[in-house]
Amino acid sequence: MSIHKAVIPAAGQGTRFLPATKASPKEMLPVVDVPAIEYVVREAVAAGLEDVLMITGRGKRALEDHFDRNVELEAGLEAKGDDGKLAKVRDSTELAQVHYVRQGDPKGLGHAVLMAKAHVGDEAFAVLLGDDLIDPRDPLLTTMTAVQERLGGSVVALMEVPEDQVYLYGCASLDAEASDALEEDVVRITGMVEKPAVEDAPSNLAIIGRYVLHPRVFEVLERTAPGKGGEIQLTDALETLAGMPAEEGGGVHGVVFRGRRYDTGDKLDYIKAVVRLACEREDLGPDLREWLRTSVDELTADPAQGS
Repeated sequence: MSIHKAVIPAAGQGTRFLPATKASPKEMLPVVDVPAIEYVVREAVAAGLEDVLMITGRGKRALEDHFDRNVELEAGLEAKGDDGKLAKVRDSTELAQVHYVRQGDPKGLGHAVLMAKAHVGDEAFAVLLGDDLIDPRDPLLTTMTAVQERLGGSVVALMEVPEDQVYLYGCASLDAEASDALEEDVVRITGMVEKPAVEDAPSNLAIIGRYVLHPRVFEVLERTAPGKGGEIQLTDALETLAGMPAEEGGGVHGVVFRGRRYDTGDKLDYIKAVVRLACEREDLGPDLREWLRTSVDELTADPAQGS
């Protein structure tokens, strides 16, 4: 069965970006002039997943408003004859069929995914985390859905990271022999560890925020006890699925991603994402690149030299 539903957990409080996220959802932080959440929805739609469920929470109303009509704004732009801005405003409204479910208690990513059970039903689905933006020129999700449709089970996105950074991610252990029999950059996963100590990491392949999951994950999540941080971890459920027979919805494969990824959950990486994507824009890129070239010496100068 082809995959056509996407789930986007968006109930986090965004504490790393306080005070900006005190009253505004972190998912609405602009990456140039487009909210981060819109990039994620566009990625899902580009992969053929036009049925999108957002898992939201208290203080997230702005997400719903962004993908809804704003009749007064549209009327004002139409009256001014500003067709360009009008098209942009309407575009996000017509982008996908977006649904919403509230996660009352922040009990972890696994719990957030479990909130999607009634909407998803008995079919495979994708999960996209809003902090990870994947460049549209690198169709990771399309590759992942194809792998799941071909091999069954569940599929996670993996990325090679420096060994001293593995503690920031969930890391995968592999079945090397089974992986060798698969196509390039597709591996068979035997287990996962959530944010391990460097010396305990099974590999330097980190799980990033894209998943294509077999619906059996809901049953597994319902019996998954709270793990690291006292939360229900999706990683723990995936480790259980990795050890289950294929005929029961088990098996987990990984797609090793070597393309362009932007982490908007980290302040420095968020700034890098804004600068890089702005540099690639036809309307902003030429002037911004020139400013960067002429300003780099000033920006990197030793403050002591100017005193």
